[in-house]
Amino acid sequence: MCGSRSTITENPPSSSHCLSMATLSFNSTRIKSPSRQSHKPFSKSHFSTKPNNVPFLFPSKTHPQLHHFKPNSISESSVSVPEEAFDDAEEDDPTSELSYLDSETDPSSVTEWELDFCSRPILDIRGKKIWELVVCDSSLSLQYTKYFPNNVINSVTLKDAMETISEDLGVPLPEKVRFFRSQMQTIITKSCKELGIKPVPSKRCLSLLLWLEERYETIYMRHPGFQKGSKPFLALDNPFPMELPENLFGEKWAFVQLPFSAIREEISSLDERFVFGAGLDLDLLGIEVDDNTLIPGLAVASSRAKPLAAWMNGLEVCSVEADTSRGCLILSVGISTRYVYATYKKTPTTTSEAEAWEAAKKASGGLHFLAIQEDLDSDDCVGFWLLLDLPPPPV
Repeated sequence: MCGSRSTITENPPSSSHCLSMATLSFNSTRIKSPSRQSHKPFSKSHFSTKPNNVPFLFPSKTHPQLHHFKPNSISESSVSVPEEAFDDAEEDDPTSELSYLDSETDPSSVTEWELDFCSRPILDIRGKKIWELVVCDSSLSLQYTKYFPNNVINSVTLKDAMETISEDLGVPLPEKVRFFRSQMQTIITKSCKELGIKPVPSKRCLSLLLWLEERYETIYMRHPGFQKGSKPFLALDNPFPMELPENLFGEKWAFVQLPFSAIREEISSLDERFVFGAGLDLDLLGIEVDDNTLIPGLAVASSRAKPLAAWMNGLEVCSVEADTSRGCLILSVGISTRYVYATYKKTPTTTSEAEAWEAAKKASGGLHFLAIQEDLDSDDCVGFWLLLDLPPPPV
């Protein structure tokens, strides 16, 4: 996958990748808090695809016909949500703040926080935008929100607020704090280091991102100072992709798909087999996937697979994107780092394959995976990351 040297060839589809797509649904879930707020319901899609297993390799003498990822049909219906979920949300005071820890949660088990400190599309009595600190853990067992005027936004304010969370909720300061806004990196990093916390710039703040989306509709839009049409003050970066570092090079790669049951097995074995990677607790995120649903992914093979997986493990891998305009794959890591992960020769066929893979990823709600193997035909992975490509939050 070393840049422009790659061309496209194909191996016969593996039987493990040849199931048709089944139903995938995103069901609403309630955030565990006294106000019982609910996530925004997602649409439920029914679709099917033809089997596909398209490796992109170094030059080869053969170039068999490709099997396309090609959705045959998509129909949508709304996901039903209990009426009381909306009734309870309507009763919430949008100007109130939240300080909550699930009574069934062991405070010492909350070792990582997800944090956002940013302005909101809300004006105070001075006509200035209100800032808000939002903190949670990945399971939303811990939830904290607090509004601030725009003239006290600094590392001291944030440091004091994090200490207040610890004291008020009776939880120790976390070992790590994940955050996704590059513009706030200086303030957050300084505050964390003064408290002995490791700051982790990462877009894998999925619980936080989903919660912010839900708060926008149930809290911010109902706030008396809400400014309709206001754009996010600190928009997420989407920089031009850089050249891939040599230590991240692979030798072969392939568009693949796995039934979700196989993905669950792979995730559960990460610790057992000492495999590098990271999973997602979809139950906690309120995402339901049928075991037979095929999830699109990218398989990477390398003779130095273990060192490659070890390097990848420290990067906070966020997503993989097929960029058909450039004829390449883009790997997003951390907050705003994007690499040209591989290139391929642009032809109508390769463009169609890449577009179909992206369509399959979109149809699965952004769910996809990255697998690192010693050989593309191997049944074992030495690195496996389950990824969720979410749109940027509305704030």
